[in-house]
Amino acid sequence: MPGPVASEWVEYHQQAAATSTYVYDFVWDSTADAEGPFCTDPDGNVLLDFTSHVAAAPLGYNNPLITDKLREFDLVDPLKIAGQDFYVSTGGTPEEAELPGPAHLMNKLTEITAHYDMDTVFLSNSGAEAVENAIKACYDHCEQPKYGLTFEGAFHGRTLGALSLNRSKSVHRRDFPELSGIHDVPHSLEGVERLREKLDPDHGHIPPEQVAFLILEPIQGEGGYRVPDGEFMRAVDDLCTEHDIPIIADEIQSGVGRTGKLWASDHYEFEPDVITAAKALRVGATVSRSELFPDEESRLSSTWGAGDIIASMQGTLTLAAIEEHDLLAHAEQQGEALLDRLADLEAAHEAVVDVRGLGLMTAVEFDTADRRDDVVDAALQRGLLTLGCGTKTLRLLPPLDVRDRELDIAVDLLGEAVAAVEPVSSAN
Repeated sequence: MPGPVASEWVEYHQQAAATSTYVYDFVWDSTADAEGPFCTDPDGNVLLDFTSHVAAAPLGYNNPLITDKLREFDLVDPLKIAGQDFYVSTGGTPEEAELPGPAHLMNKLTEITAHYDMDTVFLSNSGAEAVENAIKACYDHCEQPKYGLTFEGAFHGRTLGALSLNRSKSVHRRDFPELSGIHDVPHSLEGVERLREKLDPDHGHIPPEQVAFLILEPIQGEGGYRVPDGEFMRAVDDLCTEHDIPIIADEIQSGVGRTGKLWASDHYEFEPDVITAAKALRVGATVSRSELFPDEESRLSSTWGAGDIIASMQGTLTLAAIEEHDLLAHAEQQGEALLDRLADLEAAHEAVVDVRGLGLMTAVEFDTADRRDDVVDAALQRGLLTLGCGTKTLRLLPPLDVRDRELDIAVDLLGEAVAAVEPVSSAN
């Protein structure tokens, strides 16, 4: 891996592609057989994809819950329109339409965030755009916007504004201009207490009324799949409520069922004021209350967001499939089963120092970064796709409808990969 034909595709792709992140030279042959977590590369190798395209394919490949519905649609051109400038219907009245469009997706998003009193959505192209529009809305809403708050280990996207919030890898921000007034603290209870001191009206140095937002991932993704405890999340919520600071919950990787609930925030006594979503949703979305969004036109931005007809359909159909087939309960159950299997892996290999996760957002931490990288590569050679995150952590994101057999295959292949790179003297 990669084989000769896949290597040709990689070489051809790189002829015109700007330097970017490629975690390995895996090439998906979109014309070959693919189903659930299984896919095929151009050399005919069948692989078990436990990355779900970094949670962007929540139901795996060619899931009939999505594809059967899309086949009913006689495709038209254009399928992407300037959807912030005019409207699109999918036939008949909104209530009669057989296939959902952007408006249906927005209404569904308000339905599944109603417990946070959210009633307004702005669609965009990506998670980074969703974050950009969230912080723009919060800056606009604040009377004296000067500061924003983030956490160590955070990752919120790679557009210029979002980059200013990142604290996972310095290379992401190096040499780029940044938003002023962004403060970070450790992703811990001690960090929240430090933030409390900074915001103290009498002794702190950050006036709370000038803080436009606090942004956090309910479970940190790129930062290493850090699953916070309830006390940390309550402390964040209490502090922001005390100082009337809007909380942006970045649910781009953790949302839409990945953790066994629609939003990772739902696991905690925690009330976000804004939710950003993308990946599994197929489009970017900034969801909040109407009063938090700008009143003036053109204050938010996205050319295609509310006009990507197919992506909006896929997002709405994904949410419908999760609800209709009880995939939240399934993801919770299978996540626990996966952690049980990985606990056996941890017990058998000293190189594995921790396993953790929530639902099907699962991590395996190794003793060194090099070991993690070697395991990712060894797993790929055995046909298992995984991803790194944090400093020395490997992440697994199987489809929400993953089966027991597929979990068994994945853990067996991962165990073989760990054994292949672990020194014989350290194995139990």
